[in-house]
Amino acid sequence: MELLHTLVDWIVQTVGHWGYSGIILMMFLESSCFPFPSEVVLPPAGYLAARGEMSLTMVVLAGIAGSLFGALFNYWLAVFWGRPFFEKYGRYVLVSEKSLEKADHFFARHGHISTFIGRLLPGIRQYISLPAGIARMNLPLFTAFTGLGAGIWVIVLALVGYYIGNNQELVNQYLHQIALGIGAFCVFLIIGYVLVSKRQAARDD
Repeated sequence: MELLHTLVDWIVQTVGHWGYSGIILMMFLESSCFPFPSEVVLPPAGYLAARGEMSLTMVVLAGIAGSLFGALFNYWLAVFWGRPFFEKYGRYVLVSEKSLEKADHFFARHGHISTFIGRLLPGIRQYISLPAGIARMNLPLFTAFTGLGAGIWVIVLALVGYYIGNNQELVNQYLHQIALGIGAFCVFLIIGYVLVSKRQAARDD
């Protein structure tokens, strides 16, 4: 616990020193597979905004920008390295050409909802860009829904820090409850999407 408080204090000082560019850098790292959780970046920035040392709007925009840059980094990494790797060596790791075609088809039809929901779920948000890149999902669509999903999460984290302050234990408590709520929202969203898709398919038939 003492280590966590030390880390949070360091982040507050770093964000205060580097400003919005520090938020962009840290959120880039968090969004591109580095083990750097956004939960310890944006609440301290929101706390600084509450103290009048930063702009809450700029904190949110910087957080979204960093998340987008990190997601696009992973996307292009998967396009240039992941796709050729699986096309050449996929049969050795049980990834056939047919599997890649299925992934392409899936992301062409459901990439928008998958990307949006993936950005809201911990443990998935950092990695959803990789299969999207391997499947070469439509880039403007990927960017739009990544920004939308990341934006919701960034706003939540910034507001928690803004209204609760620098009490990390209380921040964690609220974030746990919020994460459960977002998880439930994602479940209902998936169910609704599946039902609507089935109705649409039935009409097309």
